[in-house]
Amino acid sequence: MFFGFLDELRAAGIPASLKEHLTLLEAMDRDVIGWSPEEFYYLARATYVKDEGLLDRFDRVFGKVFRGVLDQAGEGHEIPEDWLKAVARKYLSPEEMAKIEALGSWDEIMETLKKRLEEQQGKHQGGSKWIGTGGTSPYGNSGYNPEGVRIGGQSVHKRAIKVWEKREFKNLDNDVELGTRNIKVALRRLRRFAREGAADELDLEGTIDGTARRGFLDIHMRPERRNAVKLLLFLDIGGSMDPHVKLCEELFSAATAEFKHLEFFYFHNCIYEGVWKDNRRRFQERTPTWDILHKYGHDYKLVIVGDASMSPYEIAQPGGSVEHFNEEAGEVWLKRLLNVYASAVWLNPTPEAYWMHTQSTRMIREIMHNRMFGLTLSGLEDAMRSLARKK
Repeated sequence: MFFGFLDELRAAGIPASLKEHLTLLEAMDRDVIGWSPEEFYYLARATYVKDEGLLDRFDRVFGKVFRGVLDQAGEGHEIPEDWLKAVARKYLSPEEMAKIEALGSWDEIMETLKKRLEEQQGKHQGGSKWIGTGGTSPYGNSGYNPEGVRIGGQSVHKRAIKVWEKREFKNLDNDVELGTRNIKVALRRLRRFAREGAADELDLEGTIDGTARRGFLDIHMRPERRNAVKLLLFLDIGGSMDPHVKLCEELFSAATAEFKHLEFFYFHNCIYEGVWKDNRRRFQERTPTWDILHKYGHDYKLVIVGDASMSPYEIAQPGGSVEHFNEEAGEVWLKRLLNVYASAVWLNPTPEAYWMHTQSTRMIREIMHNRMFGLTLSGLEDAMRSLARKK
């Protein structure tokens, strides 16, 4: 069974090694945990899972491999009283504690619950004794009791001192769409620190050294250490990108926070001879793409964000743009950008499973030399690795 567990983990994409497997067996041999399914689950998870994005995969594999064992062991037959007391002391007021104590000792409350679990037959609603819904019994859900143990259901009065149920949480997986915080974490893979600008930060080591050498206080200052990576960001706006506005806003917010040297421009569908910074004045105030190629050096990293969903003519033909007559094809301008900026990626908010169904997406991906990545946690991390490799 245990070797089957290891094989299933690997098949699910969890990098479980034989060394980790032996560590798990050694921990069990030395009685690091008690002999309960829950403790074994947490020990195995701590041993094998090194990335929170893999937690959901681990749960699915664990349930698949050990389902029979867990069913035989039963689930939730014993309530940990020490845990229950600790939680109550932390979250209940003295008045609430007094009410609970007035009804009997903790041992009596827990013993009563166990007896009612054994005695009760079938579903029960209302009332003050049996485990059910909508009543005043200390056990159940959707009712009211100041010291209740919620079993199933949803919290109503936020008064339960223990929630005893199968917990269901939102899955964590590294293919989910991003939030601003996760985007920042992923962007930090693209870092090259340097000290530049005004000397406005205390140089502690320099101050100590100077003071020791001179015999009096000798304060040294230095520039703040910042990410020296330069980023050129192009954002597709409008049309089929409207459903992705929130995600693009989060990406833009995270990028402006992480990169001091950031320049951004907007385009629609494909980049042509002109881009813009203000969408309200995109027809009046445009920046020639030639100016960008000459102004920003080849040491900039190029990131293009768009769903690449358009007519193939917008990429391959002069005059193919849906908004104006472009004298040169979009493909020409994309290749010019790639000739100047060797470190370049395209971030696509559309799920990767749909990319091959759209001709324009396939064309853009080919022009980008397959450096198209999804706007997911794993996709953005792969994109940052790709940019970091290119000099």
